[in-house]
Amino acid sequence: MKKFLTILLVITVFHWQSLAQYPRVDIPGSEVRKITSSIVSGQEYELHILLPGGYKNSSKKYPVVYLMDSQWDFPLVKSLYGEHYFDGFIPELIIVGVTWGGVNPNPDSLRARDYTPTKEARLPQSGGAEQFLSFMKNELFPFIETNYRADSKKRSLMGCSLGGLFTLYTLFTHTDMFTGYAAASPAVGWDRETLYKYEKEFSQKKLSEPVRVYMTIGDVERSRPAYERFAAQMTGRNYPLVSLVSKVLDNTGHSGTKSETYGRGMQFVFEKPKLADIVLGKYSGKYQSPAGNTIEIKNENGQLALYFSPANKYVLYSASETDFYSTSEYFNVSFKNSGGKPEGFQLERYGNSQFIKKTD
Repeated sequence: MKKFLTILLVITVFHWQSLAQYPRVDIPGSEVRKITSSIVSGQEYELHILLPGGYKNSSKKYPVVYLMDSQWDFPLVKSLYGEHYFDGFIPELIIVGVTWGGVNPNPDSLRARDYTPTKEARLPQSGGAEQFLSFMKNELFPFIETNYRADSKKRSLMGCSLGGLFTLYTLFTHTDMFTGYAAASPAVGWDRETLYKYEKEFSQKKLSEPVRVYMTIGDVERSRPAYERFAAQMTGRNYPLVSLVSKVLDNTGHSGTKSETYGRGMQFVFEKPKLADIVLGKYSGKYQSPAGNTIEIKNENGQLALYFSPANKYVLYSASETDFYSTSEYFNVSFKNSGGKPEGFQLERYGNSQFIKKTD
């Protein structure tokens, strides 16, 4: 009897433990919004939105990255964004992950509907890319740009597999919707390689604004030969106003291309231009910190270099004519000018902000 009671007690404890409610793990800084489309047959879409850390204390607008297949990849892109931002490679961004809402949505079926440009006999729901793009342009963008400080002139699109197919199709057919594109393992073989037709039409367009495109394939993927043929055609075009990078990723399969493509893709899309020497030259000189330490800035071969000492140097890259950053750590420099001449700069580092005055 005693043994039976002991067993009963153990079973009861395990039962109550299984019923215990523990706090869910959420992604800090993110929120979920929902929007129902009147364009895509009343489909509810769930939006996973990540705002930059400085959003609440700022009034500026931010570039937006629209991520396809957010149900799988939003946590990945959130982490990649944090890593590359704090290393100084990309600016503050709003990330909008798009997935499907409603009761028990089936992403495999719905992505085949929304991300494909043509109807394929084996997938009767396919061919809805134009409708989905209309939803993005006429419903999603206005929703985001009304509710958030989103820069309508700085949108980027990222997707993998069918999402990568959709990304390239959008580049070719609706080029003005985005300024940056990152396509991981795009399904270039879709519907007897119909993407070639859209690429040819794109090659004859005259773009009004520059775009940047980053695309990849894993080296062990069965679709690698088809991708390489298509990528060779794209790179051989030398499209005006298009900056294009295509890579085959070592020791990488189909799903594994996402982290490299999205991380490096954001770096490439948001890569900053170099400034002319006449702009850099005015920032050269000596500065003094609040503690009295001397800091020197030099223009070295068309790039600013900040010296705390001869052996302690930070190379600075331009984000604008007044804002610079280092890629060695979180290290931002923002010059304050008066009458066209610098008074000093605000230095932002991990957990520290100080104004450094110009002394000569």
